[in-house]
Amino acid sequence: MNMQNLNKPLLSSLILSITLAGCASTTPPPPSDPWTGWNHGTQDFNDGLDKHILKPLAQGYQYITPTFVNDGITNFFSNVNDIGVTFNDLFQLKFSQSGQDASRFLINTTAGAAGFIDVANYFDLPKHNEDFGQTLGFWGVPSGNYLVLPFYGPSSPRDTLGLIGDAALNPITYVSIFGGGVVNAITAGGRAVDVVDHRAELMTKEKILDESTVDRYDSLKSSYQQNREYLINDGKTSNSTDPDLLDDSSDTSGSGKGKGGASTGTGTGQSGSGSATKAQPRKSLKLSAPK
Repeated sequence: MNMQNLNKPLLSSLILSITLAGCASTTPPPPSDPWTGWNHGTQDFNDGLDKHILKPLAQGYQYITPTFVNDGITNFFSNVNDIGVTFNDLFQLKFSQSGQDASRFLINTTAGAAGFIDVANYFDLPKHNEDFGQTLGFWGVPSGNYLVLPFYGPSSPRDTLGLIGDAALNPITYVSIFGGGVVNAITAGGRAVDVVDHRAELMTKEKILDESTVDRYDSLKSSYQQNREYLINDGKTSNSTDPDLLDDSSDTSGSGKGKGGASTGTGTGQSGSGSATKAQPRKSLKLSAPK
């Protein structure tokens, strides 16, 4: 199917859902969530995209993919992510952790067959997840209002800006820009596999969220904000709610990465895991599309 023809109905649906959400609201938005009209409309779009496209693909992927292959694919993209993690360690003045993550990348890239095997884990080099949004928070950049991004899911102005920094630190970005047609096709295919693999790992978290909450929007918003506070402060948070619900090691968002960045709603976005005390596999509770 021509991608242009596919994008038109998706874009039309997004615009329509946001317009209807704005028309349906007769009361002013609360001061704590001034973009609630946009956010609800975008989350509805994301949830629909996830329900009809992303989730079925992830279920099929889980069904046909052997566990060792699934783990290998997850490890490969996690290893690529360690490049950005190492730089963000340095930006946040975490020099000891940056050494661990750089060593982790080198060991897995060589002894771990390009990262498909997590050999570094056996050398007591745990996985960390630092992203550029956390780096901005470390240097005092305020989060801003809660914002749901199309395809990605829960975010904020600061973390949206952080996505640009994460893309700049990801080598796959440059392969996509400077590679030829065949290379671009392979890269696009790799990103698609990463998204589906990421979404497949969120099935359990999504079920927990759906069964334990009444208001999905408020639950996603609260979990996302608490998780980001937890990560930026390296696990020091005054809130008692489980911060792992939307962590990049256990993800689900609004509809289609982020990278995580991945939230529970449908998106694939971001949220990393801060310091050594937060060492964990990868992923975040975001069910929106590509990272």
